[in-house]
Amino acid sequence: MTTGRLRLAVDIGGTFTDGVLIEDGTDRTWTHKVLTTPVDPSEGFMAVLEALFAMAACRPGDIVSVTHATTVTTNTLLQRQGARTALLVTAGFEDILEVGRQIRHELYNLQTNKPLPLVPRELCFGIDERLDYQGRVLTPLDEATVVAALDGAAAAGVESIAICLLHSYVNAAHEQRVAEIVRSLRPGIRVSVSSEIAPQIKEYWRASTTVVNAYVANATDRYLGRLEARLRERGVVASLHVMGSSGALMTAATARTRPVDLVESGPAAGVSAAVRVAAALGIRDAISFDMGGTTAKVGLILDGEARTLSEFEVGAAQGSGTAVATASGYPVLGSIVDLIEVGAGGGSVAWIDSGGLPRVGPRSAGADPGPACYGRGGVEPTVTDANVVLGMIVPENFDDVVRLDVGAAHRSFVPLAAALGLDVRAAAAGVVGVAEALMAEAVRLVSVERGHDPREFCLIAFGGAGPLHACRLAAQLGIPRVVIPPNPSVLSALGMLLSDVQHEHRRTRLLRAEAASEAEIAVILDRLDAEAGASLRRDRIAARDRRLRRRAEARYAGQSWTLTVNLVSRRPDLVVDEIRRSFDELHRKAYGYARQEPIEIVSFTVVGVGLNRGRKLRESEVNPMARPPAAPEHRAGHRWRRAALAAGQRVAGPAVIDDRGSTTVVGAGYEAEETADGMLVLTPVAQAPGRVALDPSLRP
Repeated sequence: MTTGRLRLAVDIGGTFTDGVLIEDGTDRTWTHKVLTTPVDPSEGFMAVLEALFAMAACRPGDIVSVTHATTVTTNTLLQRQGARTALLVTAGFEDILEVGRQIRHELYNLQTNKPLPLVPRELCFGIDERLDYQGRVLTPLDEATVVAALDGAAAAGVESIAICLLHSYVNAAHEQRVAEIVRSLRPGIRVSVSSEIAPQIKEYWRASTTVVNAYVANATDRYLGRLEARLRERGVVASLHVMGSSGALMTAATARTRPVDLVESGPAAGVSAAVRVAAALGIRDAISFDMGGTTAKVGLILDGEARTLSEFEVGAAQGSGTAVATASGYPVLGSIVDLIEVGAGGGSVAWIDSGGLPRVGPRSAGADPGPACYGRGGVEPTVTDANVVLGMIVPENFDDVVRLDVGAAHRSFVPLAAALGLDVRAAAAGVVGVAEALMAEAVRLVSVERGHDPREFCLIAFGGAGPLHACRLAAQLGIPRVVIPPNPSVLSALGMLLSDVQHEHRRTRLLRAEAASEAEIAVILDRLDAEAGASLRRDRIAARDRRLRRRAEARYAGQSWTLTVNLVSRRPDLVVDEIRRSFDELHRKAYGYARQEPIEIVSFTVVGVGLNRGRKLRESEVNPMARPPAAPEHRAGHRWRRAALAAGQRVAGPAVIDDRGSTTVVGAGYEAEETADGMLVLTPVAQAPGRVALDPSLRP
């Protein structure tokens, strides 16, 4: 029996849907995963829920909170299945989406095409009004032009409207009035207002962000509404929270108004969990490595916090290697966890390019049909099939989810092996090597390219496939320590139960730091503090759990791009000195130099944080995935069961440690130790080789 207070988290990925159920007070944990249901993701959600209910022998009314990470918003955008959207702009700026930026994502291709705007030119309507850069009215708002635009949008069957008027980040009065008119004349239509979604400079970026929000709003609203209805039908009345791209939670109500904040919902949850893993071990700087069924994702943790970006592109094309092709996606303003994502997940398909060389991804077998070894009709070789062929993955590790067909994995590699002139095992080993090269480059991009030496970091590996490859990645990059957390295959779901609630409030204000008025800075920050505090109160966050974190974005005068500085001091007279000192340090680390140039403050941000005073990360006595019944202490050869490892027990490599839903490979020259908190820590026992080799005896 349970205590009657349970917290549920469900993470829907491209291949698997993962669920975690935690009991308050005892921290007993149950986990489960099922194959994702792409046609209706809520089906997989409910399937996980039912399985967890059966494991815990609990009632729906025992659930006190539900958290969720979803790919619905991202898929809607990438598949271009969003709402028919119109854009209302200041007259004369109707071409803003068509013009975009004068950057080609393929520099030497004169025939390259930009991504098609989400709003066609004929649905961009000009509104007669104009503000100057200080927010002063140059041309009063002509409301008749708003009515005319709405008539045109209605005739075209528009379902959602984005509003982005010139300089509304300084003075939102015109935008707010236009929104009032739209809501009064077209009450059934969804409205996204730039001064609410992204009150910042950079007109095209602000317009693009607002359009993306409007485009995905209806699909996100329908999905969350359907999910909440199904939960209520099942008797679950707890409030639903959704993981945002920043690695923090938001209420479902907030997510419906700001779906643009969900574009990296699932991956952000994994980084959030990795932050907690690092904290549990007293680690301040770490690299998170999340390898699932569709992609591998790498993030950076600095000084105990996940590195975030304030500008990014959604749906950007992948360039050479792992580099994202700039200006190939849809620009978005907002806080997002800094992730490098590559198409090298377990389900990524192996193929041969025109030069006869093996490649991996970015196309994935997904959940349907999935890798060939899943026995669901897949015939193409994948990274998972390669690991099955090499004996790294054994069928019993997947019994709770899918029955692996080892023969199908071998058959999938026959054509590829023949084309390469290799036997099946050699071809599989080559595919694993290609995938690991992509992952290693992703680690370099998120660390070295940001000015950080990976040899000074710890690698935290999770996801179903992350522990398989982590040791070899660490050896290639000189990373001295690898941590495999408990329940690594469902850590992203667990991360949601450990995450804080956050609300970000930002204001653009261009100020020369040396000439900035202390009183003006105080007014801006105090106003943002009040807005962030009000957001936390609306979410019913207890006063003792509310925190306000201040930031500023700054640049050297004349630069286009900014760096984000954390503001620790609460005194306005110390803010400028803090910005100067911190910005120079960040610039030196990122670009290798700092200058005695004037610094320009571009914007201020206050993040309202609702602290999650959650459980400590540790292994559970009742988790059926982590502790299978009657597990022997040691398996044949160099294979071990993780569930049987006692605290302090060490396993010397080369070895394979089997877990439910994942497998950890300990390379030659490495040693794995199970800690009291259930962490598996891998370290070199001597000078590790540049490439960790597996002893042939490990292979069947």
